[in-house]
This record gives sequence, structure tokens and C-alpha cells, in this order.
Amino acid sequence: MTNNAHDFSLADELEATEDWDALDDGFESGYADEDPEDTDPTVGAMELAERHALKRVASLRTELEDITEVEYRQLRLERVVLVGVWAGGTQTDAENSLAELALLAETAGSEVLEAIYQRRQAPDPATYIGRGKVEALKEIVAATGADTVIADGELAPSQLRNLEDRTGVKVVDRTALILDIFAQHAKSREGQAQVELAQLSYMKQRLRGWGGNLSRQAGGRVAGGAGIGGRGPGETKIETDRRRINTKIAKLNRELKAMKGTRDTKRAERQRHHIPAVAIAGYTNAGKSSLLNRLTGAGVLVEDALFATLDPTTRRTTTEDGRVYTMSDTVGFVRHLPHQLVEAFRSTLEEVADADLIVHVVDGSHPDPEGQLAAVREVFAEIGAAEVPELVVINKADIADPLVIGRLLRAEPHSVAVSAKTGEGIDAAIKAVETDLPRPGVEFSALVPYERGDLVNRIHQHGEIDHLEHTADGTIVKGRANADLAGELAAYPA
Repeated sequence: MTNNAHDFSLADELEATEDWDALDDGFESGYADEDPEDTDPTVGAMELAERHALKRVASLRTELEDITEVEYRQLRLERVVLVGVWAGGTQTDAENSLAELALLAETAGSEVLEAIYQRRQAPDPATYIGRGKVEALKEIVAATGADTVIADGELAPSQLRNLEDRTGVKVVDRTALILDIFAQHAKSREGQAQVELAQLSYMKQRLRGWGGNLSRQAGGRVAGGAGIGGRGPGETKIETDRRRINTKIAKLNRELKAMKGTRDTKRAERQRHHIPAVAIAGYTNAGKSSLLNRLTGAGVLVEDALFATLDPTTRRTTTEDGRVYTMSDTVGFVRHLPHQLVEAFRSTLEEVADADLIVHVVDGSHPDPEGQLAAVREVFAEIGAAEVPELVVINKADIADPLVIGRLLRAEPHSVAVSAKTGEGIDAAIKAVETDLPRPGVEFSALVPYERGDLVNRIHQHGEIDHLEHTADGTIVKGRANADLAGELAAYPA
């Protein structure tokens, strides 16, 4: 029998491929030239990738559809209609407020279908908007197929219930929306506890708004033991739920108090070593994290979204002359920041109040940057940071209107314009920060022996050197230092 198969020889096959590299048929590889394993992604880049990654939903089933496969969070969107009340200010202010509410809704994972607002002297006490607008809102919900209405304000429980009854869909307010965003983005244990505390404080006053079955009574031996732990046969479900919420709030307060002790210890250690602290604060999505990355190389998460980062990040850095100071990124602020969040995040916001300098970042490309400045300064006053020295940094100068930048620079004399994305103006910002850092108050002149090089190093880190000279007997140093370091240098007079 004749075998037509080719006799395989490894040596012959390899020899036949030697001239392959010389061929140039115009093909270009789609792969990057560098090895992906050689790159070292930052913590922020990994967190951003995780936030946008596919989320697998296990055993989640609805009456309408089966979504037991893979779900992408941003593909399952709530379809929402926005509604606001224009009670003061200009029409532009009302439109900017609704535009910001739309950004908040999109950040929370919703699809905005329609937005309406009504001109009134004050919100309607029963339905937030007038009777005619309620009917119009109901028609818009039916026409668009929306499943949620978001109100641009904080609604009373009765307003929530009345709007839900008349529109037939779920109604949430601005406060609940912001709390939901915080719940999605909180990463640390402290941040998650703070958000849960704020959500419970908000929910406790609105239990009646979540359904009419909360008024039923349950005895101690009802079916399934649902009444075990109650106060007796006459206690209603709403009373039981409110008591459980109060118990959980007390537990969270104890946990946050313990975490606050750890934060206070770290802050006291920095103060004991006289390390100046700089806090980066400002409106949400103004570019605080990008600026921190540009100034210190922190590598924290950066995303073009509202409240992208909630957990504060502190980095140690040095001035041009070697002085050490810390720079911290803080949670962003927003107009009408919910009071529950201010109270829950008070321990975190104390980083701003206890700072030696606040770098107030404002978005120069925003339609209303002056409104951002005013909103943030309201929060500063509420947390006791109004007297802390402030440097205004106008960010996004690469895309902002030069006329707006000029207007802000004239209105804020102590300010600089930068672009954290391109690096424009960063050197001027660093110089302004170093100039505003607290200066050591005690002058000294010392002849430091060479075996005490640690003292010279501490002078470089925590003091200012006006004159330094190396002699046969030691190092002559003149300058300014804090009281503790100046006291040690007094043992070596020049």
C-alpha cells in the first residue's frame, strides 16, 4: 500500500521558517509592545477596573425575566424622571441644579428620561409640586415607561407617600440618591460604617413612607416566631423596626468612636512631630484626587463621576528645601449636602478642620464655579474649618473658558489656575502651598558636632535653614525650628 503522507522532520520544518521574519506583508500586531506584567498599576487604577468590571449575580430571579447569567451594573438601569421646584434664584440656577441631579442619577446607575421643574414660591407641603404638575408628571411617567421619580430636594415622609400613590412608581429624593451613591463607592470599613449610619438616620424618620403594612400588630407567638423579642402583643411592626434601627445606630456609633480614636492617635503623632498638614477639599468631581496624584504620585482612583472617591488618602511629601508635610484627599462636597452625611463623616471631615492649610479645588469648566465655592464654604463653616487658611486652586484650566479663569482669579486674590491632567500651573501651585505652610517660630544658631548628624537631618525635615557651614569642629547651622528642636539645639551653641 502506498502512503502519501508527508514524512515529518522537526529539523526540516524549523529550517523552513528561518526566513519568515524577513517577510514584510504589512501586518502589524494589535498587542502592545511592552509586556503587561512589566507595568505596575496603581491602587486607584485597580479600583477603577473593579468598579467597571462585570458583576456576576448569583441566584437572582424576578417575575419578569431571568438574570441568573452575567449582569453589567450599568446595563441594568433604573429609568427615571427628574422633578424640581424653582423657589428662588435665577432660571439658570434651577437648570444647573437639575443638570447636577441628572449627573447624580447617572452616577448611581440610572437612565434619565425626562426632567421638569415648576416655578413656585415654596414646595407644596403635600406633594412637593402642585396638583397640576402631579398629573403632568403621571402622564410623563406613563409615556416614557419610567419606574422611578427623583425629586431635587429632601421630601417629607408624607410627600413621598403622596407622590408614590398618585404616580404609581417609586419616588426618591436627592438625599436618598446621594446616600445610594455613597453606599456604592465606600470601600473602607470606616467609610461603609459612616454611610450605613447616615442611611439608617435617614430611614428612621421615613418608615411610614415605605408601605402601609407597618402599622399592623404582632404578638409574641405569631406564626414563624416573628414577634419574638417584641415589647408585647400591642407593639406594631413600625415600632419594632424603629427600635431595631436605633439599636443598629448605637452599635455603629460605638464602632465609629473606636475608629475615631485610631485616627486621632495618628493625627496627634503628626502634631507631636510638628508635621504640617494640608487638606485638599472642594466640590465633587472638581479633580481633587487627580491633583493629589499630580502633586504626590499617590495613585488613588480617578474617575469622571460624582463622589468617585470617599475614603480619605494621606500622603507624606517634602518641600523643595526638604521640609516634611502631609497632603490629604477628602470626600467631595455638593449643594445641599445631606445633614446625615455631615454628621456621619464628621470624624473624617475633622481632617479638614485640623489642617494647617486647605487647598480648595474648584472646577473652572463648571457652569457655576462661584456656586461651588459658596457651597463648599458652607460646609467649612458647619465643621469648624472657616478660619483655616485657604488656597483656591482653579482646576481644569485646559478646557475652561479663559474669561472664566480670569474672573475667578480676580474674585479670589489668593488663587492659582492649574490643570491636573496636563500639568499646567502645577509648579505655581506647589510653590503657593509651600509658601503658605506654617513656618517654625524659634530662631537658633548652633554648632552641631558631626556625630549628631541626626539633628541636622531633623532641621532639614522640620525647620528652615538660613545658613549652613561645615567647619573643623562641626556644622554651623542658623535658621528657625519648632520649640522642641530648638531646645535640643541650645545644647550646642555656635
